Amino acid sequence: MKILSHVTSVLALSACFLASTGAMAQDAKAHHTPVRNIVLVHGAWVDGSGWKPVYDILTKDGYHVSLVQEPLTSLEDDVAAAKRVLDLQNGPTILVGHSYGGSIITEAGVHPNVVGLVYVAAHAPNVGEDEAALGKGKPSYTSKQAGAIEKTSDGYTYLNPADFPKDFAADLPAKQATFEAHSQMLTAANVFGTPMTAAAWTTKPSWGIVAGNDKIINPDLERWYYARAHSHTTVIAGASHSVYESRPKEVAAVIEDAARHAMQ
Repeated sequence: MKILSHVTSVLALSACFLASTGAMAQDAKAHHTPVRNIVLVHGAWVDGSGWKPVYDILTKDGYHVSLVQEPLTSLEDDVAAAKRVLDLQNGPTILVGHSYGGSIITEAGVHPNVVGLVYVAAHAPNVGEDEAALGKGKPSYTSKQAGAIEKTSDGYTYLNPADFPKDFAADLPAKQATFEAHSQMLTAANVFGTPMTAAAWTTKPSWGIVAGNDKIINPDLERWYYARAHSHTTVIAGASHSVYESRPKEVAAVIEDAARHAMQ
C-alpha cells in the first residue's frame, strides 16, 4: 500500500509538472507571437497613398495593414482619425507614423491596442512640446528657404510645387515627385505648433528611421528624438524625406522587426 501511495504521489506530481510546463510553454508562445496588425499614418502635405510600396511588402508577408487618412485640419482631428482606425484592430498593433505623422502616433499611441511605435523620418515630441518649436533648435534645409513653405489666407500650408521635388522627394522619379507636388493635401498651420498631451513613446517600445538626406526634418533632430526615446534606430543613408516611398524594403524591414519584438 505504501508503494502504491508513493507511485500515486509521483504520478500526481508529474501531472502537475507537465501541466505547469505546458502552461509556461503556452505563455512563452503567446509572449513571442509576432504582432500581425499594422496601422500606417501619413504626414503633412501628402495622403496615405504614398505608403503603397510598404503596404504591398507587408501584406505579402502576411500582415494585416490599415491606413489612416487624416484630414490635416488639426492635431486633435488627426489623432481622432488614427484612433478610429485603431479601434477597428482585432488585437495588438504596431503604429507607424511618417513626418508629422510622428506627432499623431505619439498621442494616438496610448490606445490600448498599440504595443509598439515606428517613427519614419518623423517628429516625436514629449508632453507639452510641439514640433515647430523643436524644429527651431535644429532647423531643416527647407525651413531656411524663403518661400519654400507657402500659406493660404485661411491658415493652411503647402510646399511650393517648385521646391517639393528636390526638398520632399529628391530620390523619387521626377514624374512622380512632380505629381505629388501638385496633389498636396493642404495642412492647417496650427498642427505644427500644437503641444502634445500624451507621449506614447515614454511607455511603449519604439523604432526610428533616420532619412540621411532629409531636407524637411533635420536628420540630426530625428536622431535626437530617437535617442531620447531609446528607440531602436536605423539610418538609411542618402534617403530623402520620402524614404517610405523610395526605400520601402528598408522601411518595411524595420516595421516587421517591431512586429516581431514589440511584445518580447
